[in-house]
Amino acid sequence: MQKADGMNYAPQGKANRVCQPGEFRFAAIGLDHGHIFGMCNGLREAGAELVKVYDPDPAKVAAFCRTYPEAAVAASEQEILDDPAIQLVASASVPCERCPLGLRVLDHGKDYFADKPALTTLEQLEQARRKTRETGRIFAVYYSERLHVEAAVYAGQLIERGAIGRVLQVIGLGPHRLNPPSRPPWFWERSQTGGILCDIGSHQIEQFLHYAGARSARVLHSKVANYLGAKYPEFEDFGDATLLADNGATHYFRVDWYTPDGLGAWGDGRTFIVGTTGSIELRKYLDVARDKTGDHVYLVDQQGEHHLPVNGQVGFPYFGALILDCLRRTELAMPQAHTFLAAELCLQAQTQALRIT
Repeated sequence: MQKADGMNYAPQGKANRVCQPGEFRFAAIGLDHGHIFGMCNGLREAGAELVKVYDPDPAKVAAFCRTYPEAAVAASEQEILDDPAIQLVASASVPCERCPLGLRVLDHGKDYFADKPALTTLEQLEQARRKTRETGRIFAVYYSERLHVEAAVYAGQLIERGAIGRVLQVIGLGPHRLNPPSRPPWFWERSQTGGILCDIGSHQIEQFLHYAGARSARVLHSKVANYLGAKYPEFEDFGDATLLADNGATHYFRVDWYTPDGLGAWGDGRTFIVGTTGSIELRKYLDVARDKTGDHVYLVDQQGEHHLPVNGQVGFPYFGALILDCLRRTELAMPQAHTFLAAELCLQAQTQALRIT
């Protein structure tokens, strides 16, 4: 698993099957972002069977099938939508196209699993909320920086056990490597991606809501910038925001595209969580200049200081829980309200952001 390029970062974990062979089948539609590989890895490791794939680009399909040769190539999107044996569709299409596809998927009686950002406008958000109410289907989103990072999963488990008391504040830092030659044309267009706070900011807001146990929150301040200038006039390479949750917890996050080439990962993702009786720091993808392995948890509690390297120790329970939710019509993996609240807040942060020129 390579860590230099975030667009093609696809975590792999240990198999932890929650269903019998053939019990849960899914397909992939839309291969525009490499996150589709991480999404498929997680579902397959949890026991799902990948049966079909469709994308209008034959080169993308060929690359996908080299990794997942069991996937039959569908002639069209409609072939997958009409297949009654397929229970879920996963997609990492161009961000602005993810919600319209999801609406079609739900209309065909299937659940949907989209890469983030799954929604790029508030109008799309309202459409998705309405469609889930109408159909009773699941509109899931791959917030990978919590769901597919063992340190982040373990931090949630520590908080649930009361290791740091009540969470008061979460700080999230999400730097990314730009690597312009690898980026498709849509990547540079705000109308296609929704903007930096909508896109990679969604990871940070979702983590805050989860760790703080918040049921609602409001954006106090946000800003975005294009420091790259006229070469990419619509592109935002820096953004940050401050939020306040209904339970009094606060949040600050910063996201940017300024990871230097010398770093051994696509970004030095960090999360800092302060509680009433302790604190947690996550060094997600590496420990700079010390350890190229990721998933470092630093816990300070009433008993002392603890460094907990959890790589390969925790797993990724979200994917199995999502499969069971689809089979049992529950919402244990992530409540639908939480999924949409994270999207709503990042869209609000994007909409009201002060634009630095």
